Amino acid sequence: MADGDATPRAAGRSASGGAGRWRAWRRSRPFWGGLLVALGGVEILATLRAPLPVILHVGPQGLAGYLVPVILLLCGVLLLAHPPQRLFYALVSLVLALVSWLTSNLGGFFVGMLLALVGGCLAFAWTPAGAGRRPADGPGFDPRRRCRTRKGPPSQAEWVASSPPHRGTPPDAGDGRRRRMTDQA
Repeated sequence: MADGDATPRAAGRSASGGAGRWRAWRRSRPFWGGLLVALGGVEILATLRAPLPVILHVGPQGLAGYLVPVILLLCGVLLLAHPPQRLFYALVSLVLALVSWLTSNLGGFFVGMLLALVGGCLAFAWTPAGAGRRPADGPGFDPRRRCRTRKGPPSQAEWVASSPPHRGTPPDAGDGRRRRMTDQA
């Protein structure tokens, strides 16, 4: 049967495989942060280009008014396309979102500015899946065993021997006895 591949079961497998690939791609980058930054840039740019009679003209409406939302849109796309540079793009988008308040109609009537700020914060806080764990925190890691090979808590003698000397403790005489501070000679 040549039509065996066109069954709903085979179509379901390919659809779930596509959804799995989409989920893996989305989780490998600051997706929601980049999307919100890009939407904030689009919204700010749309309020600049909108033919509304109530447009506020606050700040320079020349090049800066159009440059800030375009760079915000670019930062959102770059957050999605190049996740290793996420900290730089997130910081640039946070600064530009705040600058848009002065240059672009109060940041797109606050909506675009808030979208870009939330997206920049999400992108800044995002970490790759395995980056949160240190190699020492593996499955068998015991913080008490960093310096010792013996299991269990240290004995009192080990505890005293490993602790640093306290201030005012007289130095050792060399034969295991402590001498007085006045007996220096």
